[in-house]
Amino acid sequence: MKELFKQFNIDLTDEMIAKFDKFFEMMIDYNKTTNLTAITDKKEVWIKHFLDSVISASDIPENASVIDVGTGAGFPGIPLKIVRPDIKLTLVDSLNKRVIFLQQLCEALGIEAEIIHSRAEDLARTDKREAFDVCVSRAVSSLVTLCEYCLPFVKPNGVFIAYKGAGAMEEINSALYAMSVMGGYFAKEQYFSLPENMGNRNILIIKKVDTTPTIYPRGQNLPKLKPLVK
Repeated sequence: MKELFKQFNIDLTDEMIAKFDKFFEMMIDYNKTTNLTAITDKKEVWIKHFLDSVISASDIPENASVIDVGTGAGFPGIPLKIVRPDIKLTLVDSLNKRVIFLQQLCEALGIEAEIIHSRAEDLARTDKREAFDVCVSRAVSSLVTLCEYCLPFVKPNGVFIAYKGAGAMEEINSALYAMSVMGGYFAKEQYFSLPENMGNRNILIIKKVDTTPTIYPRGQNLPKLKPLVK
């Protein structure tokens, strides 16, 4: 795994490997009673979850405040914190069972992170609004929906980093209007193939240049049901 991570300019220490191994063990054990992941093979977890999560580590400024929206089992936030201990991490998820797992995991790994049980649209109405240098999300929602949920957390001049699959270009085009409404613009796409033929991925960088209007994100699941498209 050191060799595979090195291909993406990430140097794993023995301490990092030990934390990833502990992460894997705890996730698989907790997964027996609470659905955290459909991927349980150790090699697949290392590549599809751990490596995939940290591929954007170089896009995050030093000592940045980072919020992971819809983190689920802790992806990509916790792997990023393992390889970038300088970041200040906040994890957000709407399911309490996952939040409990994240609390136990961070304690076991010795990771300092703020873990919040909340829906994104509710948390964005608090002092967390426009409080972060970076927002990351590997959530399965469409990019247009994610822009409305995630960009309100980002400070002007910060970035939203979206982890998407191979067909991201179509999503980018349909989300350009939502990006502009939220005060952002599409800055960069990074396309890469995971090792061992485990799939193609896109890292999408959306730059925040202006404040987000206070009416966003909308409640009642509207970002998903009625996405902001022209």
